[in-house]
Amino acid sequence: MTTKIDPILLSVYARSFKSITDEMSISMEKTTRSPILCEAKDYVTGLYDADGRMLEQTENLPILAFSLAPVCKHIRQYFGDEIYRGDVIFHNDVFSLGNQNNDVAVFKPVFHGEQLVAWTAVKGHQADIGGNVRGGYNPNAVEVWQEALRIPAVKVYERGKLRKDVWNLIFANIRLDIVQHDMKAEIGACTVGERRLLELVDKYGLASFEAHKQALFDATRRMMEAEIAKIPNGRYAGEGYVYYDGRNAGSKYTIRVDIEVQERSIKFDYSRTDAQTNGFVNGTYTSSASATILTLLQMVNPDIPHNEGMVQPIEIVIPEGTILNAAYPKATTFGNHLCPPNADAIQRALAPVLPERVTAGWNNLLCSLTTGTDPQSNEPYVDIGFMGLKGGSGALQGTDGYDHIGMIDASGGVLDQDYEMFEQQTPHRLIRHELLTDSAGAGQWRGGLGVETIFEIGSDDTQLVTFGDGDFEGAFGLFGGGDAGLNFIRLRCPDGTELVPKNKDLLTGIPKGTVYHQVAAGGGGWGDPKRRDRRVLAEEVRSGVISPEAARALYGWVPPAGDAEGGC
Repeated sequence: MTTKIDPILLSVYARSFKSITDEMSISMEKTTRSPILCEAKDYVTGLYDADGRMLEQTENLPILAFSLAPVCKHIRQYFGDEIYRGDVIFHNDVFSLGNQNNDVAVFKPVFHGEQLVAWTAVKGHQADIGGNVRGGYNPNAVEVWQEALRIPAVKVYERGKLRKDVWNLIFANIRLDIVQHDMKAEIGACTVGERRLLELVDKYGLASFEAHKQALFDATRRMMEAEIAKIPNGRYAGEGYVYYDGRNAGSKYTIRVDIEVQERSIKFDYSRTDAQTNGFVNGTYTSSASATILTLLQMVNPDIPHNEGMVQPIEIVIPEGTILNAAYPKATTFGNHLCPPNADAIQRALAPVLPERVTAGWNNLLCSLTTGTDPQSNEPYVDIGFMGLKGGSGALQGTDGYDHIGMIDASGGVLDQDYEMFEQQTPHRLIRHELLTDSAGAGQWRGGLGVETIFEIGSDDTQLVTFGDGDFEGAFGLFGGGDAGLNFIRLRCPDGTELVPKNKDLLTGIPKGTVYHQVAAGGGGWGDPKRRDRRVLAEEVRSGVISPEAARALYGWVPPAGDAEGGC
């Protein structure tokens, strides 16, 4: 007997799935301990059907957003019939569809009676994952074992019972106790999702759930197909660039995407992309495909539900052995950070046919991670410098870019990392963190502003890891818009020595009292700067967003009589 699809109930299911993943996200925010999770929200929560197909997700960090479904399908196939109520499975392995070693996922099967009906899952960036370097980023790595503890799909709970031997084996190879607590929080969030999903199935019945789930997939697929149909049929090509592989000075790699649009489907083919590197500057298929999807989502209807139907009209080809899909056992920790040049390639490819949908270039990443021992507590710490992490986003026709988006490819903003928590969780002392005048690319719609960060390092023998490309190429402008500037990281030691680390570097023995100075630049501008609204421009000069000198030189601004410098 066929279950009749109720359009109102279909909407109820869609909204309920989203509500469940949102509640899982809130659970993570309130129960995790690492600032990477509870403040920066470097995690994703999701619901998947029995076969691992995405029902919904809450994408706090977009690059993680489409990394759970492939692993869920892998786990379903790997364990087969040996999946039981009460199981909890860990996974991070990049060579079985994980995206980055530090991004460790928890999967929990959901049973209704004796039938497997769904999965709940959480993936979060952990403060340490073993390997050679505390914190997980090792610019000197050439193979995966130098980066992390690999965790292929493994049960840490089976039928509701903790497998202490497995748990202890994993955490004996991870330096920081906080990781255990944060993984327990992931398990708890999965349990919250399991509880809520079972309440939904109990309310409407399993047959209704299965029928409306499929109807939701079909409706979402049609919505995405309609969006793709707005792109003219054809073949389009674009490039993005990766600078310095951490080992070979002057090295440069090109990401090449060939996009084919045929009626209601779209194909992204990266077959012409450069080969993998011999360092840690490589991606995985999952991280790269996730980057492709989230870039496309910037150009389509934002109200499309995020479920399996959304990705069905999208084909992604990333051959193994390329920089976007490194072959075993290559190092791949930098892979998530290949998202920006991948996005650049897609934006450049589609700009001629979708000028009103693409954005100018976003600031290219240049960031750092500090680790050491806090002299006050004698406890180890790891801090990813979220305050200066990303800079501004690119402008869009009709809209300025976001000022300093904060988290990687997200929108955390200038307060993405709480100042007081930064000084409590690390021994460092914050001196300055503020939006930076003139850091955005000029345009009819300007790029988002970048940010300047200065702090004093508070521990001896501090270790600093840098990673990114933003000191080589500024964010590009579109349609007459201006490019933004370059990023930098500089260190001034107590004896006056200045250190400028490479953009993939590992520095050890940095002394207490060293001043860390970072600029994350802005995004690219869109359109002729001289067409910018004069009233908006005058207000930006008054508020210090744009200097009078830049306003005159780049925008052709003439200050009002008696207000030569644009002051109040």
